[in-house]
Amino acid sequence: MAVYTEVTEKEAAALLKQLKLGDLTQMKGCSGGIENTNYFVSTELDGQTNDYVLTLFERLSFEQLPFYLRLMKHLATHGIPVPDPTANAKGELVLELKGKPASVVSKLTGGSELKPTAAHCAAVGATLAKMHLAGRDFELSQPNLRGLSWWNETVPVVLPYLTAAQVQLIQSELAYQNHVAQSSAYKALPCGPIHADLFRDNVMFDTVNGQPHLTGFFDFYFAGVDAWLFDIAVTLNDWCIDLTTGAHDAERAQNFMAAYGTVRPLTAAERELLPAMLRAGALRFWISRLWDYHLPREASMLQAHDPSHFERVLRGRVSPALSMNDLATTA
Repeated sequence: MAVYTEVTEKEAAALLKQLKLGDLTQMKGCSGGIENTNYFVSTELDGQTNDYVLTLFERLSFEQLPFYLRLMKHLATHGIPVPDPTANAKGELVLELKGKPASVVSKLTGGSELKPTAAHCAAVGATLAKMHLAGRDFELSQPNLRGLSWWNETVPVVLPYLTAAQVQLIQSELAYQNHVAQSSAYKALPCGPIHADLFRDNVMFDTVNGQPHLTGFFDFYFAGVDAWLFDIAVTLNDWCIDLTTGAHDAERAQNFMAAYGTVRPLTAAERELLPAMLRAGALRFWISRLWDYHLPREASMLQAHDPSHFERVLRGRVSPALSMNDLATTA
């Protein structure tokens, strides 16, 4: 959530007025993330203060955005805790500000848990399964834009920045993932809308009676229709990994998968391909972080992520020392 496009308080206030959300009382740029321009805004309406997130989209187009925003609206109406987009007088969720597509969504309460326990991971697993099931009757469809096709296009672009050992790893893993994608087991994976970026900083928690209470998932702007298993793998690769070493945390993973499986048990094809999808999730984010790090865009408050983290995660996922029990594939 870097700031690429500067928005004045006057411009934001005018948009919020049009949406009948009240008078702007506070506005602050967000420094986390790297894809869009985001501001936290607060309004006062009928004596009540309300908090929202104003987003200007720097890469996504007016044509692409209805999928993301209508998916969030769909999930919200099905009881999944996600930011709820605000429509204008015409019923449109995709707005315009400074000549760019924009949105205003409700701001979730709580904060991100950057040092999750097994209990946090269980809550994420159960909610992710509920989200997958809730998305089954969503009427729009859009592919995962950071899926295999994008990996094949982007790897050649980042190769000049890599060492010989890194080139060997990234090319061999890309070849492996292309092979997996052609398999009958992969083609049998259940699919639907996925978040595709459900990292620790995209989930909010409060504490209730001393226990973690998940208040919502947010930042759906990498969402697309893909295998639910890929969504599980991406999430495991952040929530159930030691951030310093990239090592797998079996306890957290087992709690995540047990909670997910209680809501939606995995199919046989999913159990078979979970190790491959863990590798796929690590490869996807290694590629994107290499791209963002070596080919950055200018932005105020930009904080590029370290690509080496997901290189370590990928090497760990490829390692034959990782057992099936460690991956919790029986969930």
